[in-house]
Amino acid sequence: MEKNTNNNNMKNSSSSFPLLMLLCYLAEFIWLAIDPYDRAVWWAENIPVMIPVALLVLTYHRFRFSNLAYFLMTFFFMFHTFGGHYTFERAPFDTVNGLLPYLNMDFLFPEGRNNFDRVGHYLVGILAYPLAELFLRKKWVANVPTAIFLGIVALGFWGAIYEVIEMYYAIAEGGESGAAFLGSQGDVWDAQKDMFLDILGACSVFIVFGFSLSKWRRNGFDDYRL
Repeated sequence: MEKNTNNNNMKNSSSSFPLLMLLCYLAEFIWLAIDPYDRAVWWAENIPVMIPVALLVLTYHRFRFSNLAYFLMTFFFMFHTFGGHYTFERAPFDTVNGLLPYLNMDFLFPEGRNNFDRVGHYLVGILAYPLAELFLRKKWVANVPTAIFLGIVALGFWGAIYEVIEMYYAIAEGGESGAAFLGSQGDVWDAQKDMFLDILGACSVFIVFGFSLSKWRRNGFDDYRL
């Protein structure tokens, strides 16, 4: 009896995790929606996050991701929302900017530049994990390596499309808002570096968490816990 009770408690805790992640995101969203640096940029940065969040809520009862996938998605959404309040170029990021030179990747994270957007593009890559999980759960692919490959490719494609969206917005809006959304900070290779970081982040998330896909595949995806 005690064992069944413990299992039920763990199951209930697991079931409440997506709600907890949603509440964390909504709390930050409401807080940072107040008096952003540039309202036009705020909308431009937050709409690409608001749409997937709404889709996740609306489809939750038909398709539920693992808790790990929800955590990764929420982490990125909250990071992106934070940048939307300040604009990515002006986001307070001094501590991390001071640590990045130790990576010896000056071409990607140069000193004297706010690299919040570059780190953000690297974190975009973590969304490849839930994509791969979706491919496996829907049985659109037959094995984990194929799911991982398609997750990386799909994420890289989205990264390229987003760069095109940034370009069109900057041209259409013009002025300070357009430059703030584009966020190139004078780097002529900004778009290429951003796309590379998207793909690098996608590869990294599978190096760290790829084993979870194999585990859940063996278990039939019945265990949603982290």
